[in-house]
Amino acid sequence: MLLGVAALWGAAAGLLVPRAAYRFSVEPDDAWRDSCPAGHPFSGVARGWLGSPRCAACAGVRTVPRAAAVASSASDAGSDEAGRTAERYAPSLLAPVVTALGCTVLAAATGLRPELVVWLLLAPVAVLLATVDRRVHRLPDQLTLPLAGAAALLLGGAALLPEHAGSWTSALLGGLALGGFYLLLFLINPNGMGFGDVKLALSLGVALGWYGWAIVCAGGFAGFVFGSVYGFGLMILRRAGRKTGIPFGPFMIGGALLGLVLGGLAA
Repeated sequence: MLLGVAALWGAAAGLLVPRAAYRFSVEPDDAWRDSCPAGHPFSGVARGWLGSPRCAACAGVRTVPRAAAVASSASDAGSDEAGRTAERYAPSLLAPVVTALGCTVLAAATGLRPELVVWLLLAPVAVLLATVDRRVHRLPDQLTLPLAGAAALLLGGAALLPEHAGSWTSALLGGLALGGFYLLLFLINPNGMGFGDVKLALSLGVALGWYGWAIVCAGGFAGFVFGSVYGFGLMILRRAGRKTGIPFGPFMIGGALLGLVLGGLAA
């Protein structure tokens, strides 16, 4: 039952990721998207940040059969194309699947401990960050900094409950240690490490530090291994060179997930 509840939560929360990812996936100098590709403004919960990846306004646009579109003028065809394609403005399947799988794995490793609630609450935000970073190589401050604060506060609450299997003090120290390590890498080579990765490392270090220093090292190291394997794979396939930038956030999050699983099983 625990795994089923975790999977359902992950799938439901993951359904909210595509819209937010679409809105956040812009270049650094651009404002967050406030409308669908057809120009309809977002509305709904949390000022339109939470909702379906389908535009309700676009759903009401009348579409023309393909044969009629071919026979129409160029302007009419362009309008018809917008009507046919703008209804779904972001992929909506991968995020719920990944979030559900991640939550299920965390539930299986953690069991009925208070920290499981923390992991389930943080997991959708981590998937959102990974999605945005994969698309535009960017980790927005509006996500990374609140995530670090939420991880610290939620784990502080979990530490007050019985049956918990971690330490809030080591969690805070883990965040400072991993964040400091990434800051050092950024100062040494700013072109090879984004400052968004430094801020993400704070929250990941807090989560990993809950289970102790061994898990901080394991989860942090796993992120570098995952990123290196991916980079070498691209080079072997000749899809990237030695200086090609890759989004490192997803690999950091993947390494942290592995660390939490190891920590939960060991505890």
